[in-house]
Amino acid sequence: MQLYGLADCNNFYCSCERVFHPDLVGKPVVVLSNNDGCVIARSEEAKRLGISMGAAFYQVKEQLEQAKVAVFSSNYNLYGDMSHRVHTMLGRYTPNVDIYSIDEAFIDLSDLGDSEYITIYGKRIVREVTKGTGIPISLGVAPTKTLAKMCSKFAKHYPGYEGCCLIDSEEKREKALKLFPIEEVWGIGRRSVDKLKYHGVKTAWDLTQKTESWVQRMLTITGVRTWRELRGESCICIDELPHKQSICTSRSFPDGGLTNRADVEEALANFAARCSSKMRRENTVCKAISIFAYTNRFRPDLPIDYIYQTYYPLVPTSDLNEIVGYAVGMLRSAWKGDGKFNYKKAGVLVWNIVDSSPIQGNLFDTFDREKQAQLSRAIDEINRKNGHNAIRMAVQGYSKKWHLKCEYISKQYTTNIDDIIKLKLNK
Repeated sequence: MQLYGLADCNNFYCSCERVFHPDLVGKPVVVLSNNDGCVIARSEEAKRLGISMGAAFYQVKEQLEQAKVAVFSSNYNLYGDMSHRVHTMLGRYTPNVDIYSIDEAFIDLSDLGDSEYITIYGKRIVREVTKGTGIPISLGVAPTKTLAKMCSKFAKHYPGYEGCCLIDSEEKREKALKLFPIEEVWGIGRRSVDKLKYHGVKTAWDLTQKTESWVQRMLTITGVRTWRELRGESCICIDELPHKQSICTSRSFPDGGLTNRADVEEALANFAARCSSKMRRENTVCKAISIFAYTNRFRPDLPIDYIYQTYYPLVPTSDLNEIVGYAVGMLRSAWKGDGKFNYKKAGVLVWNIVDSSPIQGNLFDTFDREKQAQLSRAIDEINRKNGHNAIRMAVQGYSKKWHLKCEYISKQYTTNIDDIIKLKLNK
């Protein structure tokens, strides 16, 4: 029998912090967004205190202090490495692991035996991965990926499942669908929820009772695939999910912002490199590159400026040298002089993204694309083995003027030798 498992890390960012702060287990924890702007992750204890997702930190800071909530700035190096450890360990139990996100992965659990054995095996995966990494996970097992996602939520919120929920019969499927709110179904966008509820679709079961033509009219062909999956027909492949049409990397700068071109240029070079890397990981290229930078819109007492430039490459690209070069070149052409403006935010947007193969060449293209592709692959491999930006372009620099405000960041325990945990033994 075809069965998919969805392994989902519970409260992932908070769990990562607890691995190295075991005294926080059972206590409220929150993680903040870039520049410590708002709450982006909460432990179950923090949720029960009424801390809402996306709450501005300055608005809830006093509440967090009074409730003695542990606060951490985002530590993406740590989270990324812990994610890799979880996914690597999942590979011990099945040869097929499809990473869906930093805290989720689909695993193939087909043809393992009867329901009792699969349940026992699933609980073993949950128990051993949690023990081996320190990150608690929940496992949903079902005949389709959408049903597996749904099962993982039941496994997470109902302790009786002991971390593993299995749907392997029509009776279990129907019962689960009737209990599952439509707004939580994987593939149902927020814009569609109100429309569906208007037509009486409040649960996943309600949706399965509609006709295929009705679903296609309301939710397009993507919704039809979700409808089929909820009915038990597997038709979603991770590799076939549509790639992003655009990728944006941007950042708000701390304090008063940046006034010198060199500082903004360095920031944009790093943002462009990040966009380039993401496209190569997804085997995509872009047809357009835009940059932007603007002053603080909430400070009318200061000079106001807005930079926005777009470049269309002759050939769609994801090459590091090209993307960074175009971004920096556009900034230099639009710059109005150092010291005139305080730029509070800047970013790079790559858009009109398409698959990297095949792409249309250009007769007048002088770029040695095969050579550059080999160079990019080499750089990516070295950085993968030796850490983010171990090799970088000179224009990316080493200044920290544009870096994030991270007053509550923890150490990079697993990726920085200087931050490794030290133990003292008393004789």
